[in-house]
Order: sequence, then C-alpha cells, then structure tokens
Amino acid sequence: MTQPLIDLKDIWMKYQSKDVLTGVSLRVHPGEIVTLIGPNGAGKTTLVRIALGLQEPSAGQRTLQKGLRIGYMPQKLHINQMMPLTVDRFLRLTGCRLTAIKDALAKTGVVHLLNSPMQSLSGGEMQRVLLARALLHKPHLLVLDEPVQGVDITGQRELYKLINDIREEPREQKRCAVFMVSHDLHLVMASTDRVVCVNQHVCCSGHPQQVREHPAYQRLFGIVPDELAVYEHHHDHQHDINGQITSCGHSHPKGNNNV
Repeated sequence: MTQPLIDLKDIWMKYQSKDVLTGVSLRVHPGEIVTLIGPNGAGKTTLVRIALGLQEPSAGQRTLQKGLRIGYMPQKLHINQMMPLTVDRFLRLTGCRLTAIKDALAKTGVVHLLNSPMQSLSGGEMQRVLLARALLHKPHLLVLDEPVQGVDITGQRELYKLINDIREEPREQKRCAVFMVSHDLHLVMASTDRVVCVNQHVCCSGHPQQVREHPAYQRLFGIVPDELAVYEHHHDHQHDINGQITSCGHSHPKGNNNV
C-alpha cells in the first residue's frame, strides 16, 4: 500500500465536556474514493474540519503527505442576493487566471456559465461551479462535503460519475484521491471504493458491500436486511455522454477492513 495522503490517528474532540469524536482513525491513499457516512450529529463535519486543518482536535494526530494540495468543496455557499457576483469573478477570488478558470469549468461541464450571476445558478450548476473551484489548484486530494446537495437524482448520478472521472486523472504521477461526506446512502454505495460509517466513533468501514451488510450499519440506519436493495455498479465498462456503453475496463477496486 502506498503512503497515505492524509492520516488521522486516534482523533478525539470534546465540546463543553461532550464527546463529539472518540478515537477515530482514518487514512486516504492516492487514487482512492473514501466516503464518510453517519447520522446527523455523528461528528462528520468536525472530522472534515480536522482533516482540512481548520480545527485542532482535543487529542490525536493529523499527518499529511509532504507537498499535499487539497481542494475543498463546501456543503453550501451563502451569497447575498444583492451582490453583483458572476461565476468568473467568484472564481477569480482564488487568484487563478482566466485560462485555468475556463479549464476547470470545462472539466465540470459548465464553462458556458462563466458570465452568469452566481445567484441565478440552479442547485446542480452551483455544485459544479464549486467543484470547479476545488479543482483550480490541481489538488492531490479533494474533500467534498455533501457534493450532491440540492441536486436531482439524474444530476447526482452525473456528479458522482464526474468525481470518479476526476479521480482517474494523474496528478504528478499519482491519481487524485477523494474524501467526501454524504447522506445519500443509495448512490454512495455504488460510487465509492471505501465507506467509513461514524457515530462519534468508527462503527464499521470497508468496501460498500461489506459495510452494507454490517450489523452496526444496519442498526444505525434502522435497516432491515431483507428490505434493502442497493444499486451496484462494478465499473467494468465505460459510458459515453448519453449513457451508452462504449468499452470495457477494469472491475471496481475492492476495499478492505482498514480505516
């Protein structure tokens, strides 16, 4: 196994004597898509903030690979409706040139929105612009907080496919890794290499199929095993823009039980 891009070891976090995270350990390796799931109040956002270096844990260690570049996509963006802010101006706030901005927007399929007001964007358009922003500095690790927030089911599938396509692109001889938070259990199970289920601590982790069948996961989400039907996609082929199969490829990589 290659050296992890980010390694969180035995992370604890307390707020006013209340345990928010208790002994959470998690690694993300190059080219891997790791999805963090859990109920509201499980500590997911806190763990992401710690991973980003925005918050210091009460105890534990955060280690980053040397020279690691991280791109972050927040769950929501609140913009004053009276502020005259186009997509172009919003992305220029990152300090990037127009060429790089157009390239990132083209990659996420919304370059035509360059001069559109941010306030006029639909939910799916906004998420694609935010994803483009996260890509501007060519990150080795993408941290995505609820990337399909406010997007319809078709748009969700397209965004997850786009995220997987981005993961496959090399970044200085290594593939980009993705660490994302999601409540969308159905689609996430088909769109990730490894799932980490948390509820203050790590309840279970591994390949989506392993987590889906784990008693801790089923108890946490009130799932009756015989009633669960989850779409599985083994990625043994590729689709064109219309969803037609164009070629065969490699099967979906298997995960493991290590967090």
